[in-house]
Amino acid sequence: MNPRPQHPHPHKPAKAHAKDGAGRVVLSHPEILRIIFGLMLSMFLGALDQTIVATALPTIGRHFNDLGNLAWIVTAYLLTGTAVTPLYGKLSDVYGRRVIMLTAIGLFIAGSVACALSPSMGALIFARALQGAGGGGLMALAQTIIADVVSPRERGRYQGYIAAVFATSSVGGPVLGGFLTEHFDWSLIFWINVPVGLIALGVTSQSLKLVPYHPRKHRLDVIGALLMISASVALLLALSWGGREYAWISVEIGALFLLSAVLWILFAWRLAAAAEPFLPLSVLGNPVVRSAALTGACTMGALVGMTIFVPLYFEVVLHLSASQSGLALIPLMASSVLGSTIVGRLMMRVTHYKRVPLLGSTVAILALGSLAIWPAAMPMWLVLVMLAVIGSGLGTVFPVSTVCLQNSVPHAQMGIATGAANFFRALFSSLVVAILGAIVLGGLGGETGAAVETLARSASVDVLVVAFRFVFLACALVLAFGMAFLIALEERPLQGPPSAAAEAPTAPATSIPNVAR
Repeated sequence: MNPRPQHPHPHKPAKAHAKDGAGRVVLSHPEILRIIFGLMLSMFLGALDQTIVATALPTIGRHFNDLGNLAWIVTAYLLTGTAVTPLYGKLSDVYGRRVIMLTAIGLFIAGSVACALSPSMGALIFARALQGAGGGGLMALAQTIIADVVSPRERGRYQGYIAAVFATSSVGGPVLGGFLTEHFDWSLIFWINVPVGLIALGVTSQSLKLVPYHPRKHRLDVIGALLMISASVALLLALSWGGREYAWISVEIGALFLLSAVLWILFAWRLAAAAEPFLPLSVLGNPVVRSAALTGACTMGALVGMTIFVPLYFEVVLHLSASQSGLALIPLMASSVLGSTIVGRLMMRVTHYKRVPLLGSTVAILALGSLAIWPAAMPMWLVLVMLAVIGSGLGTVFPVSTVCLQNSVPHAQMGIATGAANFFRALFSSLVVAILGAIVLGGLGGETGAAVETLARSASVDVLVVAFRFVFLACALVLAFGMAFLIALEERPLQGPPSAAAEAPTAPATSIPNVAR
């Protein structure tokens, strides 16, 4: 009898791949694209959910006869999604990327089902917190996995895919949410996550078998993780409630800021005392990590702030409809994807890769300055050109900040470093949004608890022009800080094969260690 054929274990793709001289598995460009596609589906889940909900909020409030707690539907997701981001990075360093990514997707799907079936506003808010606990890991884990399979020199070419996901969700999310809510039922904005999530779960489960797991002995600092999460939640609550639920100078907001400060101090003490701290001191002390994270945080803060307040500017200053305002945001988002893609590919070929984002930041600041000087005098076509210039300038920064950070840390710390950078981006974005909201609210003479959108639609044009003038100036100032950190960022050589090899059509895109899972 012929012996029974032996099939390779499905979790050991190295047997089906060639090896280089060092015994490492070589992944081709199509195989990397297969992984990227799975990651894009996962990221699309989290990115879409942050925008699709906005247009359904009034309908949800009327359905539950509770308009007072609508803000918590957004805040609950933001709190848990931001707070758990570095935890996902650390867990993926300990237990492997695939199992943690699948856990995040599973939590997100479970939270989506709970949202759709919620019988009350309280249950919906709790379900949104569960959904955020899953969604918070999708972006950071995706960037970390890309770093696992693509060398720093080649990594920038794939950043455009990530940017495209967020641009698509930013523009298409509100449109899809409004359509489903108006013509069907608000619960569909959550039910739609289930089939997409299951597809992402299946594709990601298979594609991530190509990603190696490096077993290491790690100890998770639970106390440090809890302190960091608690400190960030207290800070986010203060930023979310300040000027809305309570006055900025009030006992409640002051107590939250004080609590956050105390918890951050305890977290810093824990970092120094723990044998293996939640955030390794070598990561925090790395000057490239600091500069790259702060550069990315400032740039992301400006972009998020503009995506929230520019549509309102279109409606109340330039008198566009809600749908027209959404369409007018496309130049900002599309150009950011284009800028990110171009610079990502340039990083493979040039040594001084900081020059383009420095130029892009400068041009974006000048364009914001122009909008601040003439917020109501520019013709519509010129406003759209300015937004395209701003978006392209912002987009040039993202691949450089991410790749430089990952290029400067050892692979064992890749997850926690990337997770921490995304955490600070989200935290700083919340700070920028809170500042811009306070500027608009203060400029319109609103009191605590007043809705910015309602006040803006009833204010005079002269008052609105002054308010949005300061909004654009604030965004320019945030970008100026980001540019200063970018100047301070050390331009280290990127690891990886020469660009010529990377561009060869049949050459492998990268190589990764061949280790058992």
